[in-house]
Amino acid sequence: MKFVASKLFACAVVTFCVAAAGTAAQEAHSHSASKPVVAEFKNAEGQTVGTATLSSAEHGVKIKLDMKGLPAGEHSIHIHQVAKCEAPDFKSAGPHFSPAGHMDHDHNSAPAGDIPDFTLIIAADGTAHVSVVAPNVTLGDDASSVFSNGGTSIVIHAVAVPGAAGSPARIACAVVKKPE
Repeated sequence: MKFVASKLFACAVVTFCVAAAGTAAQEAHSHSASKPVVAEFKNAEGQTVGTATLSSAEHGVKIKLDMKGLPAGEHSIHIHQVAKCEAPDFKSAGPHFSPAGHMDHDHNSAPAGDIPDFTLIIAADGTAHVSVVAPNVTLGDDASSVFSNGGTSIVIHAVAVPGAAGSPARIACAVVKKPE
């Protein structure tokens, strides 16, 4: 009887491990299977000046930027509340993305659309190829998702001015919407 109980216990352990491994593999597959989302940046004249490729990251959303034709120098970049990029000033994108009542991130209560410790540096030839992780947003279905409320936008500002009272001019904008 002791032998049978031992065999049953071993079988139960193996079954549990197989089930757990299958669930973990399925979650890993569905996490990695989600396709990146590409958003196209336009400048005030309506010209394409680059792309942002958004993909899931361990702690937020990875944003891969491939830019061209922008003024050289340091620029601020933020995720904004509204999925609208109307030229020439892109004010239609609204304020920085901040899900209502969701201040569950740990970056001194900054809006979720802020990307801490990041400045977009455009080379002398007007290009930049860089990736950054936006730690306070997701690509999911939650309130912190860049797809919530119909989508968001990514705005590039004329200059990088940390702690400035007013927001620098908006020079490029890309609408971020959930793929259909």
